Amino acid sequence: MADSSFDIVSKVDHQEVANAVNQAAKEISTRYDFRGVGARVELAGESISMAANSEERCKAVLDVLQTKLVKRGVSLKHLDYTHDGEPYASGKEYRLEAALKSGISSENAKKIAKIIREEGPKAVKSQIQGDELRVTSKSRDDLQAVQRLLKEKDLDVALQYTNYR
Repeated sequence: MADSSFDIVSKVDHQEVANAVNQAAKEISTRYDFRGVGARVELAGESISMAANSEERCKAVLDVLQTKLVKRGVSLKHLDYTHDGEPYASGKEYRLEAALKSGISSENAKKIAKIIREEGPKAVKSQIQGDELRVTSKSRDDLQAVQRLLKEKDLDVALQYTNYR
């Protein structure tokens, strides 16, 4: 029997992010507590920008956006905030920027491979291929055990499992 395998990737669904940003912008434009505070949220390429006239309102915009992202199935681990997630003053308004992260960095890939090697089933092999990992084994049960193991770990990257064969 041939080896079974799957890939561990970290990819952002840009359509779901765009839908979540549009839903958040619509809610912000209609909510009473955001009237007259200049609150807005925008998606520009690979970054999301939020703005309001006070720090608290900017954090509330972030909360609305995060709620919409979670409802659409986008992990919050894909967001990389500037200024440690704290709004910063820019003229008369406060701004908050978040870049979208996709791909597994080399240090995170090494950390995941080490977890698989040390705690996973012994017959499982992992191989780093660019910004993803390929995990192979003779047993599909071992591969599913690796997926369960990685879901239990609190990694700072959102993982998806693709090409399961």
